[in-house]
Amino acid sequence: MFSGSIVALLTPFTPDGEVDFVSLRKLVEYHIEAGTDGIVAVGTTGESATLTVEEHVKVVAKTVEFAEGRLPIIAGTGANATHEAITFSRLFNNVGIAGCLSVTPYYNKPTQEGMYQHYKAISEETDIPQILYNVPGRTGVDLQPETVARLSEIPNIVALKDATGDLSRVQIHRELCGKDFILLSGDDSTGLDFIKQGGTGVISVTNNIAAADMATMMKLALEGKFEEAEIINQRLMPLHKNLFVESSPIPVKWAAHKMGLIDNGDLRLPLVELSEKAKPIVAQALTEACIY
Repeated sequence: MFSGSIVALLTPFTPDGEVDFVSLRKLVEYHIEAGTDGIVAVGTTGESATLTVEEHVKVVAKTVEFAEGRLPIIAGTGANATHEAITFSRLFNNVGIAGCLSVTPYYNKPTQEGMYQHYKAISEETDIPQILYNVPGRTGVDLQPETVARLSEIPNIVALKDATGDLSRVQIHRELCGKDFILLSGDDSTGLDFIKQGGTGVISVTNNIAAADMATMMKLALEGKFEEAEIINQRLMPLHKNLFVESSPIPVKWAAHKMGLIDNGDLRLPLVELSEKAKPIVAQALTEACIY
């Protein structure tokens, strides 16, 4: 259902701060032509935290419209209030998405039982396939493998995006959740190794600006051609690392603008433009990766 190279798509803005749907259409076409296997619309990289509910829904709906069924669209639906996450899931019921990506509740730091009940409540309000998203570095909570295993027993909870970078968890999740549960990496630096350990794919920031390379690398990896995949991965490693030299999506948005993929690199406050100190670092990474 969800595998290979999936992009955590950025959300472009116009100079006056509105969503730039012209650039959004260009981005969707770029990924389809490059062979990207799926798009996450309005996840963390899509600046979900600063979009209004109306903007959030419209960006997802337009992404589905622009894709025209040529690749699956996953909507970011996470919130730290369970009722808000349920509302987002309901709003997307008839939009045509393939799944929902729901981050663990942030800031209020629920227990493992709290997270279990959170996801269980969401799953009971929609038939759309649900992808759990664990990213402790941003949320302050860590969805433990045992809790993932409990949640995997719920029919429409079908996958986990694991952004911990802890490769030892891949086999643990596989053993606890079974062979059909989908395991997706959320960490570009360890994404290829994640596949080697038994993962299914990567939801990637790097994919925003190196879509064809990421698609080829993931295809090779899933075919077991790890030596060939590793050649590409090593070339992209400066991007995997330096697209996080400042808070994502600041660096990747600057890079996408520099490459002409979007018309400008504006962000929503409290995020600001890439610093002058960091710009040469990202520019050098683009050069070393041979994509600009």
